[in-house]
Amino acid sequence: MKKLNIIYEDKEILVINKPSGLLTVSTPKEKERTLFHEASDYVKKSNPKIKIFIINRLDKDTSGIVMFAKKQSVKYDYQNNWDNLVVKRGYYAVVHGILDNKDGTIKSYLKETKTLMVYSSSKKDGKLAITKYKVLKENNRHSLIDIEIKTGRKNQIRVHMKDINHPIVGDKKYGTKDKSKRMMLHAYELQIKNPKTKKIQTFTCNIPKEFDI
Repeated sequence: MKKLNIIYEDKEILVINKPSGLLTVSTPKEKERTLFHEASDYVKKSNPKIKIFIINRLDKDTSGIVMFAKKQSVKYDYQNNWDNLVVKRGYYAVVHGILDNKDGTIKSYLKETKTLMVYSSSKKDGKLAITKYKVLKENNRHSLIDIEIKTGRKNQIRVHMKDINHPIVGDKKYGTKDKSKRMMLHAYELQIKNPKTKKIQTFTCNIPKEFDI
């Protein structure tokens, strides 16, 4: 087992930089190799009675900030008021091509097919998704962009980048075939109000080396 990349820890929460390629929680096909399992093993080394609870999650192929609670009550304190507590969620992504508009906002209503593919609809019967982006760097093939999501919908960033014809490098579900060893999406910043103190907590992690285009 690789050593956990711990960003922050106190008596109530544990914040980890999840690597790409690792599930956040188990699925019917994979029970053991998950960030949840590794985090659980970690906290039990100091106290075998401690249980952990997931607060937020990331797609398997997305790296970055994941929060766990050390008490079920703390989990609910964050989750039950998540949208009001979150101040900012920042991501880095490497996408295919050169963007004509170097910054902008993408807005659509997301729906999901029976085969679990998410897509944008203009109809308001889907879930509203808002993604802001800004180009940080580009070469003749790819662009590095800074993304802030105003809503936290399933596969939101991946679908929105596809919508503007600049899919994320390495995205096998919504992208184009390329030789990238990983999906180039990384959750680097989470600003969130502590449910009890109302103080803003800011968690950050460095951009992965492979994002240097």
